[in-house]
Amino acid sequence: MNSVQARALSFGIQPEYEGMGGTMHTAPRETLEALLDVLGGNAAPSAPVHELRAPEGVRCYLPPDAPRVWGVAVQLYQLRSGRNWGIGDFADLERLAEILGAAGADFIGLNPLHALFLSDPSLRSPFSPSNRRFLNPLYLAVDRMTGFRPDMVAPQTLADLREAELVDYPAVTAVKMQVLRQLWAEAGSPDAPQSFHHQDREDLERHAVFEALSETMVERGHGAGWQCWPPQYRDVNSPAVAEFARTDQSACVFHRWLQYEADRQLNAARTACHAAGMGIGLYLDFAVGEAAGGSGSWGDRDVMSSVRIGAPPDYFNENGQDWGLAPLSPLRMADSRAAPYQALMQGATERAGALRIDHAMGLWQLFLIPDGAGPAEGTYVRYPIAHMLRALADASHANKTIVIGEDLGNVPPGFRDVMAEAGILSYRIFMFERNEDGFIPPEDYPPLALACLSTHDLPTFQGWWMGDDIRLRASFGFISDAAAHDQSTARETERAELLQDLKKGGLLAEDDVPATATQAAPEAVVAAVHRHLARTPSLLFAARLEDMVGETKPVNVPSTLDEYPNWRLKLGTTLEDIGNVPLFQSIARGLRKERPKAGG
Repeated sequence: MNSVQARALSFGIQPEYEGMGGTMHTAPRETLEALLDVLGGNAAPSAPVHELRAPEGVRCYLPPDAPRVWGVAVQLYQLRSGRNWGIGDFADLERLAEILGAAGADFIGLNPLHALFLSDPSLRSPFSPSNRRFLNPLYLAVDRMTGFRPDMVAPQTLADLREAELVDYPAVTAVKMQVLRQLWAEAGSPDAPQSFHHQDREDLERHAVFEALSETMVERGHGAGWQCWPPQYRDVNSPAVAEFARTDQSACVFHRWLQYEADRQLNAARTACHAAGMGIGLYLDFAVGEAAGGSGSWGDRDVMSSVRIGAPPDYFNENGQDWGLAPLSPLRMADSRAAPYQALMQGATERAGALRIDHAMGLWQLFLIPDGAGPAEGTYVRYPIAHMLRALADASHANKTIVIGEDLGNVPPGFRDVMAEAGILSYRIFMFERNEDGFIPPEDYPPLALACLSTHDLPTFQGWWMGDDIRLRASFGFISDAAAHDQSTARETERAELLQDLKKGGLLAEDDVPATATQAAPEAVVAAVHRHLARTPSLLFAARLEDMVGETKPVNVPSTLDEYPNWRLKLGTTLEDIGNVPLFQSIARGLRKERPKAGG
């Protein structure tokens, strides 16, 4: 080991790492030097890098005698309804809570609701937020707000937005912001109450100034993110920023008010979940990082905005992935005993009965890519996991929030054991749970887990069945033709094994078996596979709303931007009709049999 590698290791930067399949990779010297420079690696680190183990006695909250329950995962923007404005909103969420509660569900799992960039609606990924502390005002049900009148927006405008097959983010943003500004002005330009976000009022102020300034910068042709702004505006404490906040104070007040209203409506949806009989209620998703140019990293020394989080090459992308997200500084987390992370978790758990931590391995290590490098040139950097887990557990108990860790991809040996010790539910996806004998039997799933068929970065069940995901990956050049052929051959085997498992479990009759695998799976197969997986001893089971209403297309294809309409696809079924869909009814009926409510 040379001197650069030794110094990097003392800062938790890994000179080499084990990739998918056990292949060892050596990080380029330039990568190590760049990461050392970002972490201030000219001097010895002020705190040691922790070992991969859970602190004794530190466990996240779990309900006493928790029953095995089921819920439904949905992308909120997907919802169609006869009253929304072309994007699913918090009022739709309240109505969905009534529908799913009546069907027997105990929770609704949602995509991240974090604040994005209002000044640039094309930046639409919920996993690339501007700020994880705050909410996306586009989810506001404007027609449910005090002072709203139907004459504030043209009926044809709303009809066009509703009828569009894809969410038109620029058009939705333009209409909603126009009416929201009018409502705010007619209400006397109110501010958010001082009690709102009292613990992080400074963060709220900074986010509001950012949003107002970002809008001005876009109008001047600079871009929504602060890294694109003139130098005098990149420093949150500069005289230029202070002058803007003073002269455009009303714009800043407006954005504080938007956050207050969004929080109020989300709380109403949470109340609706419990009124519908849901024991857990809202199950929210927390992104692994923030966009480098967003308000969360603007002037925050806890965030490293000159490196990006990504993933090494794997089965889904032979080139690796660059997620474009800025991470928290591991040294700052060590020095502060993860105080900034605890503040993030405290805010997130206050809103949720359950919280999913995206890429939970970030509690221990993140794959970081320096500016100017590609994913293949990145490497892992370690975090003080003991401090991170303690911060997470404290917030979990303070708000009685169940924690689920998304432990997919390149999972370090021993990490899942640490999660279990810390009371964090594993995230087990049927498509990945295989061994040399085929799919893992339901009874072999761990109790401390959430089981599901698929998730937002993967195909729907029908898409998986027909091999659409393989064809998409090959069409975008993420896998070679040879890899596509091998994966298609493997998929044929997987389909046959699944059918055999379903028949063995008494869930599928011979007459229900499809003649060919290139066609969509019959509804009997879709309902049967949900019951099959619901039989696991895992604490939670989540069905996807897309699967319950027969969707085939994925909501997101990782590593694509505009090549695929990521985060824009709407459901083909309206909110008003979901409860009447035969497949929905069949799946819900089966899940009630496998996971009946206590006393029901």
